[in-house]
Amino acid sequence: MNKMRIGYFADGPWGHNAFEKIIGDKSLAISFVCVRYDNQDEVLKAMANREGIPVLCTPNINSESFLTLLKEYSAELFVSMSFNQIFRKDILKVPSMGIINCHAGKLPFYRGRNILNWALINDEKEFGITTHYVDEGIDTGDIILQKTFPITDEDTYKTLLEKAYIECPNILYQAIKQIQCGKVHVTKQEDIRKEGLYCGIRKAGDEIVDWNQTSREIFNFIRALTIPGPCACSYVNGEKIRFIAAEMIPDAPVYKGIPGQVLVKYSDSFLVKTKDSYIKITEYEGRVRAGDRLVCSEKWGGNGKLITLYFKNNPVAPGGQIAV
Repeated sequence: MNKMRIGYFADGPWGHNAFEKIIGDKSLAISFVCVRYDNQDEVLKAMANREGIPVLCTPNINSESFLTLLKEYSAELFVSMSFNQIFRKDILKVPSMGIINCHAGKLPFYRGRNILNWALINDEKEFGITTHYVDEGIDTGDIILQKTFPITDEDTYKTLLEKAYIECPNILYQAIKQIQCGKVHVTKQEDIRKEGLYCGIRKAGDEIVDWNQTSREIFNFIRALTIPGPCACSYVNGEKIRFIAAEMIPDAPVYKGIPGQVLVKYSDSFLVKTKDSYIKITEYEGRVRAGDRLVCSEKWGGNGKLITLYFKNNPVAPGGQIAV
């Protein structure tokens, strides 16, 4: 069997692990490695240099000059693992076997960005990893392989990420071998569900907790954004409080109250009122006292001053004024 030549577009730990699996297979050859332009992966570059593989980097993989360069490497298959540029029409025609991508989401659901975070926020009981062909859409190409993995209440963004770092390379490698052997049986995404689901990228400010949500929703939100993410946060007297871990309280009573108010302060944790009940913050950064109110803006005053607050889903937001 002749070696199959691969053009490798990748980034991050899953990119490193997949590189090692591919390079360890003597029937495969990586013709070049293309790293992200905005945040170049020095580890991946060093791995490629170690193997004598050319490293490419460009702000636009779809430019005419870059397409001309790619053709010189004669790669039969392009492989994308956590690469952050979109492959347009002309580049799709360059490799004879097409372009494949590994996506840490259960397509056609969870297309887009920050998929593991969204899966936890949405209280999913499993998450998927999909290897698919790249077409002119975003995460819409035919599915080659897909596997699902359970999510329990003990899982966080960190634990899902660690599993994905291992399983994404495994599933990507299996798909490459199917293509190499001519044994690919694809599933069209529209045959699963025509519309699918798209998740937008999370940005600064999206980590603020809305205490008008239920305890379950807030529990999911905190574990979805924990380290290595930005961590969910609120403010007390203008100071940011970062929430690293939280626990649901079994059989906690459902009752009316002030969402975001600190009910009880322990030596290493505290209870906070939510929309329906209360939740226990077990690991955090910052200072709180019993009676404090956790709010979603650092613009918080006192002593009867009229100030401007910025609350999510509040009739006076943004820019409503209240007396405190």
